[in-house]
Parts: sequence; structure tokens; C-alpha cells
Amino acid sequence: MDDIAARTPKTTGPKTTYDAAEVTALSHLYRAEIYRSTVWRTRLDATTNWAVVTTGLALSLAFSSASASPLPLVLVGLLVAVFLYIEARRYRFFDFWRIRAHVLELYFIGPILRGDGVQFEKRWNETLFQDYRSPHLHITYWEAVGRRLRRNYGWIFLIQVVAYMGKLMIHPVPLESLDELFARATIGPVPGQIVLLCGLIFHGTWMTIAFRTYKSRRGADRERPPLPETDAVLELARGR
Repeated sequence: MDDIAARTPKTTGPKTTYDAAEVTALSHLYRAEIYRSTVWRTRLDATTNWAVVTTGLALSLAFSSASASPLPLVLVGLLVAVFLYIEARRYRFFDFWRIRAHVLELYFIGPILRGDGVQFEKRWNETLFQDYRSPHLHITYWEAVGRRLRRNYGWIFLIQVVAYMGKLMIHPVPLESLDELFARATIGPVPGQIVLLCGLIFHGTWMTIAFRTYKSRRGADRERPPLPETDAVLELARGR
């Protein structure tokens, strides 16, 4: 009986640290998450570059001569809106991978750098497990749109508006009356008043989205599926 008892494995409590092989595996996991976030970051830069380049081309065409039409500035605004739509979708995935990497940086690599070793008090490991088991994007589409507007696209749209109004005011000669402004803004059969009103609604919509999503820029006011005892980790990882 004593021999049987000696061969019976003793039960142990929950692990309080990782061994060398597990630390190596987590290090590779961190590298993979950084790689994924970097790939999506590169895709974000691509759409932003497209928006900047097309805006530059429109400015060159509109100001190439005093008789040049301001229509390219109108059309490029619609094109940049398409780029914003694409980039907001990409940003949601970039944010998804970035948060995973940040959790590892904050709770896995950080304590090691301080010399405290790997710690589990915040249950960050449970947070990552739940995220891998039931993955879900952390911000809504409109939150992503608002963030990209505040960071990049708001400035691009502002340049387009200033350039468009400047074109109407100075070419072919300086503006002298409001009726003349409406005449210059006319596009084919569409009266200038309607064109300017549509532009006001178009850019006013972007401004509204940017301001309305400012306080929820990290998704603070959106309900998420409950994660037992792990919400605090994600909240901190998102920088709230």
C-alpha cells in the first residue's frame, strides 16, 4: 500500500508561474500578435496614402489654371469617403490584434522586465483565453470611423473644403457677390445652392461622427459579452 501511495501523483493547486518552455511559447505568441497588428497597420497606411495622393491630384487639376473646374475637388471628396470606409473596417481588425499584443506587453513582459516574474493576479491569461475562445472585435464600425477622422481624414477633408472654397472665391477672378458664388458652384443642371448644401451636409456628417464618438473612442459605452473576472484587464489594455 505504501508503494501504491508513493506512485500516486500528488494533487497540486493552480500554477503560479510558467516554466521555460511555456514562456518560450508565449514569446512566440507575442511575436505573432505583433506581426498581425503590423500587417494591418501597413494596410491602414496604404488607404491613407491613397487618400492623400488623390487629394493632391485633385488640387493640381483644380488649380492648374484660372479656368479649370473645381469639380475634381468634389469628386475626390467622394473617393476619399470610400477610402475612409475601407480604412475603418481595417482599423477594427488592427485594434483587435493590437489589444492582444498590449495585454501580453502589460502583464507578461512588463513584470518580467521589473524582475517580478510572470504574475496571474489580474487574470490576464484568462482574458486572452476567453478572447481566443470567443473572438470578437472590440470597437464598432462607427467608433473606428470616428477615430480615423480625428487622426487623419478630418484633416484631409478640411484641406479639400478650404481648397474648394478658395477655388470658387479667386478663380477666374476674385468673388464679388453671393450670386456669383452660387453660379461658380453650379455643376451642370445642379444649381450652386444645392451643390453647396450637399457639401455642407456631407462634411457636417463627418464632423458629427467625429464628435459623437469621441467619448466612446475606446468603446467605453458599448456592452460586450461578459468575460468572468477579466473585464478589468481589457479595460486597462484599451487605455481607459
